Amino acid sequence: MDVAVEAVVWLISWFFLAYFALVNGSYLFVHLVSIVTLQRGIRDWLLDPVYHPHNSPFLPGIAVIVPAYNEEVTIVDTVQSLLNLEYSNHEIVVVNDGSRDETLEQLISTFELEPVGEDVPFDLPCETVHEVYQSSRVDLVVIDKDNGGKADALNAGVFFTDQPLFCAIDADSIIERNALLEVVQPFLRDPERMIASGGAVRVANGCSITRGVITDIGLSRSHLANLQTVEYLRAFLSGRIGLSGLGSLLIISGAFGLFRTSTVREVGGYSTETITEDMELIVRLQKHVSDEKHRITFVPYPVVWTEVPERRAVLARQRGRWFKGMLETLWVHRRMIGNPKYGMVGLFALPFFLFVEALGPLIEGLGYIIVPAAFLLGYLNVPFFVVFLGVAVGVGTLLSWLSVLNEVVSFRRYRNPRDIALLLLYGLLEHVPFRQWKSFITWVAFVQYLRGETSWGEMSRLGFDR
Repeated sequence: MDVAVEAVVWLISWFFLAYFALVNGSYLFVHLVSIVTLQRGIRDWLLDPVYHPHNSPFLPGIAVIVPAYNEEVTIVDTVQSLLNLEYSNHEIVVVNDGSRDETLEQLISTFELEPVGEDVPFDLPCETVHEVYQSSRVDLVVIDKDNGGKADALNAGVFFTDQPLFCAIDADSIIERNALLEVVQPFLRDPERMIASGGAVRVANGCSITRGVITDIGLSRSHLANLQTVEYLRAFLSGRIGLSGLGSLLIISGAFGLFRTSTVREVGGYSTETITEDMELIVRLQKHVSDEKHRITFVPYPVVWTEVPERRAVLARQRGRWFKGMLETLWVHRRMIGNPKYGMVGLFALPFFLFVEALGPLIEGLGYIIVPAAFLLGYLNVPFFVVFLGVAVGVGTLLSWLSVLNEVVSFRRYRNPRDIALLLLYGLLEHVPFRQWKSFITWVAFVQYLRGETSWGEMSRLGFDR
């Protein structure tokens, strides 16, 4: 065996081992912060409650904005769930973004919509609005406009409403009845500084839904959906809580976020030039208020349930879009990275997303190929390879299991022992082979990004309660 070749292989393998240790060590650090933050949050919640009954006249008005494009399968259940909300001072604004299916017709027939019959009294920064409908029996407004994308549809609702707060909800989501009352709590605690708060997103596949209400929580028959269930638990019960505790929150999910309407208008609304409008808006808000006392936070208690892809091709397009959008946002706001002017966002959050979330999957993808190949060819010994597997797979699996246990102990949405055992099993499968597959998808998306390809196709819906 050539000594020089062996030395190079060992050097490369040690690099991958160190990088895996950095990535998973960073996730472990964020997870530990999330534990402290969650315990402190529960303590503050119990000792200093700012809870108002859902019919309180002191609750701030909220516009729930739902962008909808070809959502005929889920839109009625979603709107019904919003009508069931335990929050007295809210209105529902659905923006039909040029749907080519029966989305608008479903809304008109189900909720007895009638055209307002008058032009919108002010210009909306969006594609042409054809008609504004209003329900004759519920507090629902539907804006029918030309297709302009999700950000364009959200802007139609943001600049249409006169409510001080707005909540962005995906059209394939079911929100729990008390979720709006819980996600608004940070605004009640700190009304001067709070500009945005986000809630948790859980996987609806496998759950039973009746008239827009989750009646039974369970796992799906789809293995791919269940892998995402564990993934979502780790992302929201570990990642978002920890980053929020560090003052480094860069993402409030487009499926469930509450914002101060005036502040979002000040920064120009959602960007129609980026792929992932939710992350870009939060980074822009962090930049906009960097020299002021402000707060953007995550609240783990309120939950919205969303349908996730059950086909690999659809999931690949979704994850490719997310990755390209993250790269795009990091590039647009690259001058903030490492800049102390932006506090923890500049010094920790953006570097974390660059070196761990963006570069991590790319380097990991190479490591999953090179290190096992070097071991099989005899360049690496068994102890090194075992340590590599422990760092690359073991730590990640441990974090997934801790997130599942955190759900069982703290939130208890999943109570069936069989479901909990399966979630722990999927926590292992998520790291072998699901994580390797995601690394491959990331490389495909990276090449597409370098080529300037921004299209990601359509997200097909199967519908709730199947």
